[in-house]
Amino acid sequence: MGENTVQEVKIITEGTARIFEEGNVFYNPVQEFNRDVSICVLNTFFEIYHKELDLKEANRAKPSNKPKKKIRILEALAATGLRSIRYAKEVKGFDEVVANDLLNGAVKMIKKNVEANGVEDKVTVNHADATIFMYTSTSYDKRFTVIDLDPYGTPSKFIDAAIQSIEDGGLLCITATDMAVLAGNTPEACIVKYGSVPIRSKACHELALRILLRSIESQANKYGRYIKPLLSLSIDFYVRLFVRVYTGQFQCKESSTKQSMVFQCTGCETLTLQPLAYKKTSIDNPNSIKFNLPTGPYVNTNCEHCSNKHHMGGPIWSANIHDFDFVNNLINYVKIEGTNLGTYSRLIGVLTMVQEELPDVPLYYKIDQICHHMRVATIPALKMRSAILHENYRVSYSHACKNSIKTDAPISLLWDILRYWAKLNPVNPAKITEGSVVKALLSKEPTKEYEFDFIHQDANPPSRRDALTRFQINPTVNWGPGTRNQLMVEGNKPSISKNIRNQGKNKKKRNNNDDNEEEKLPDSKHVKIDDAEMTESDEIKVTL
Repeated sequence: MGENTVQEVKIITEGTARIFEEGNVFYNPVQEFNRDVSICVLNTFFEIYHKELDLKEANRAKPSNKPKKKIRILEALAATGLRSIRYAKEVKGFDEVVANDLLNGAVKMIKKNVEANGVEDKVTVNHADATIFMYTSTSYDKRFTVIDLDPYGTPSKFIDAAIQSIEDGGLLCITATDMAVLAGNTPEACIVKYGSVPIRSKACHELALRILLRSIESQANKYGRYIKPLLSLSIDFYVRLFVRVYTGQFQCKESSTKQSMVFQCTGCETLTLQPLAYKKTSIDNPNSIKFNLPTGPYVNTNCEHCSNKHHMGGPIWSANIHDFDFVNNLINYVKIEGTNLGTYSRLIGVLTMVQEELPDVPLYYKIDQICHHMRVATIPALKMRSAILHENYRVSYSHACKNSIKTDAPISLLWDILRYWAKLNPVNPAKITEGSVVKALLSKEPTKEYEFDFIHQDANPPSRRDALTRFQINPTVNWGPGTRNQLMVEGNKPSISKNIRNQGKNKKKRNNNDDNEEEKLPDSKHVKIDDAEMTESDEIKVTL
């Protein structure tokens, strides 16, 4: 960059925070919802946390003479420090937030933004590798009450350190943006990073949540700890989890009962879960609990509905992904204190959908998906939900998918309802070919006539009836997670990672008439950002 170059400086305002945008700093407004929901969760959490502390103190036989431990928040990958600054200005009930980053340039920027917002008394800026810093904070007096991990891509390499440096009952806030891995595009990468095999399913967004939850639980169990999910969200292009971490050997033993393998038919995509273990209580002694292995598999070699084979994935977290008491408190907080937040309407919409979800029904189907397998006109959601409710089963949407259907009804009932729907809306005979899924599904007659005209009173949930903002339309073009932090080397040339350099490489070769012409790479020295620190003169490109 030339000496006479003048960098444009912009002011970004979000919530009550104002930060500088200089040079190659990148601000992603789409992540405002992530930060808004985190602020609401932290405020709700600290209300509960302080009540627990007061109750614990009241139950002491003798008053404690020890000085009170500081309540600290760690933002392990702070970038420009926007999140930490907003925590300092908008969250109550804690003493200090540590804004940590590895890069010298990022640390300088955080300090500048902290000073500009006048929160030096609340925000401590730290320059360190995130994992090393957390590993050096595992002693009781150094542990954090809240740790926020919001990396670019996978959080897997930070989870072990976070588990060890969070206090008992503390809150972990974790974001994962590597949805291609979690959603099943690269199962070999998912088993490496998260210890589970994903399956390509229409319920992939909830599967991603459950794979990440299971990974956190597995890491915690190694240290005699376990997790309690408070809120698990699939949002836009990422997942965001809020879990409390506790210590308890017996609860660790229960972990296997909260995990399941997943079978999915390769034809009709019917899902079947098989738990890794189950609890059995002695009839003679209720305090005697044994953990037994299930017999299986729970599916036949061929699907009972369409005779196709199965794929097997997992293990996934199959217990509750939300604490509904916490969600109710969170909604009350948002309605009272969160009206000034930029994403208020979406917060209410998404959290109301979460509140409506069936707590004990993992995964979901898409209505258009199951209708497609039967080659029948898509049944309206209210008619499908109503038919299930008239059969005395429960049904809900999933916040993770617009056309989803969660139900405790067996999948055989859903197929039977659609068979009757197909009688009213005949399928094109040309689509019913021998050996096809549709042929197998329609080979049976519906067992009864289902009610489609009289809509059940509970078929239309409040989130839909009140036209809440449930699923947001993409707000801008080229909308997404933004770009990874980049080192700038040799002036204004960024270092480019290998996978970015190789994108579209084969396509370019196919379209190139000159077989000898090679793709030209930048002359600059390529430095991986995870392996090197910047000097103070280096430029950075920061993703919030």
